[in-house]
Amino acid sequence: QVQLVESGGGLVQAGDSLRLSCAASGRTFSRLTMGWFRQAPGKEREFVAAVSGSGGSRAYADSVKGRFTISRDNAKNTVYLQMNNLKPEDTAVYYCAARLAPFLVGMLENEYDYWGQGTQVTVSS
Repeated sequence: QVQLVESGGGLVQAGDSLRLSCAASGRTFSRLTMGWFRQAPGKEREFVAAVSGSGGSRAYADSVKGRFTISRDNAKNTVYLQMNNLKPEDTAVYYCAARLAPFLVGMLENEYDYWGQGTQVTVSS
């Protein structure tokens, strides 16, 4: 089992920055690919970003490329999502996810094995 706890969400204005954190426990963290997904009201959950176990491979949704950065600190068992130049359309519940495949950076929900409870990000215009 892997436990994931997100933090760092909040209410910000358009153009602001926010950093989300996700602390993991229960498995060797470096053996997990970590991802961030989000779900806006009335919409399907969608992929945001992912990073491989070593941190060497990353993937981003087109909608966040150039604005968001995913990173991880394997010594702290934590993955981060730095979000810059936030837009109202980034408003969503953000979920951290873990995949038991350290080398495969997946973008599909069903590729991930464990999920956090989510943290709300609201961007006002």
